[in-house]
Amino acid sequence: MIYKLRNKFIRISALSLIAVLVIIYLAIFFANTAQLDSTMDSLTSMVSNDFKDLPGNDQVPPDAGSTPASPIPPKDLANNMGRRFNFFNQETKFSTRFFFVKFDSDGAVAETNTDKIATVSTDEAVAMATNVLSSRAETGWSSNFRYRVVQTSGGTAVYFVDGSMNREMSASFLITVALVLAGSGACVLILIIFFSARAVRPVAESYAKQKQFVTDANHELKTPLTLILANLDIAEAELGKNEWLDDIRYEGEQMNSLVAQLVSLSRMDEDEQPLNKVRFNISEMLLDITSEFKRGVENAGKTLICNIKPDIEYEGEEESLRRLVSILMDNALKYCDNSGIICCNLTTGRHIELTVTNSFSEVDNTELDRLFDRFYRSNKARTSGTGFGIGLSIAYSIVEKHGGSLKAYKAAEGVIGFKAIL
Repeated sequence: MIYKLRNKFIRISALSLIAVLVIIYLAIFFANTAQLDSTMDSLTSMVSNDFKDLPGNDQVPPDAGSTPASPIPPKDLANNMGRRFNFFNQETKFSTRFFFVKFDSDGAVAETNTDKIATVSTDEAVAMATNVLSSRAETGWSSNFRYRVVQTSGGTAVYFVDGSMNREMSASFLITVALVLAGSGACVLILIIFFSARAVRPVAESYAKQKQFVTDANHELKTPLTLILANLDIAEAELGKNEWLDDIRYEGEQMNSLVAQLVSLSRMDEDEQPLNKVRFNISEMLLDITSEFKRGVENAGKTLICNIKPDIEYEGEEESLRRLVSILMDNALKYCDNSGIICCNLTTGRHIELTVTNSFSEVDNTELDRLFDRFYRSNKARTSGTGFGIGLSIAYSIVEKHGGSLKAYKAAEGVIGFKAIL
């Protein structure tokens, strides 16, 4: 159990760490992408501003009824941008690779300028500009070029600025961030694994004391219980059977059974105890056990229905699985409504599935998720049951040791079910 607790602690810590690192990386990624787009938009604005004063290239102001805005001097534009981007200056435009294509009011190509770019021909520039206009976006990316669409008095101009270097630098930066975060996460995970043993140590010590207490209690209680039952035999031989001696024997045997179940449950919780697995016919085992319960079910005025798929083989600890089926059948018999129906089903597919259902009118008032808690019993069980409330806990431990799952559920209206998946 402590081993599972430590693994769960490591797993939760690792998932939390990964989630935080992923959120940090995504935040950096989106911030870096936004910064790159903003930088390239500023460069395209600088380039387009430099060509405002060319004939027919004056931009239309936002208000069509007002007079055209005066172009911003390149020196002032560079200074304004320099407040946001320190690397912008009057020399930036001379080191920027760009080209532009102008269209007249009829949509025909009026001018193409590729003097500042060597990797794009005139035809390629026109094709790229045409695609940009068809997308109806004012800014964006076309391959490794950031574009900007500018409306002028003579038509439309599309400016492209080469952003390949900026994008490569951005990608390199993101790769570096990813490696740093991954390395940091690995270091933290190693520390979590290293210190996890110390973190669960108090629980381990408490659990060890609990197991020791159960073992000690078993030894301390077994001896007096054995003496009590032995003396009862002597008393019955001398005095004969009577009501009081029968009560003492019943309670003594119940106490003896409780101690045995507590010890058994404690041993099942030990992860170190291996299962004695063998391959056996689980269908035949189930038929044997249900046939043993059939007489008791009929005597109680109830009905037992079995749907067991034949010749299902399983590799597990047969003795433990016999106990599992006995617990589920005994539980169904104890808490089945008068004249009720008990169903036992065994099917196979991806997994072997054992289902035991019984009529139980109080199913809606039962806390199904707590039925496997030790010593928990519903109100109906407290008044009509004779168990201790740990049988289902033992059943749960058996299934868990076999790598499966056991759950309680509402099978139908007024019907409770227990499903064990092996």
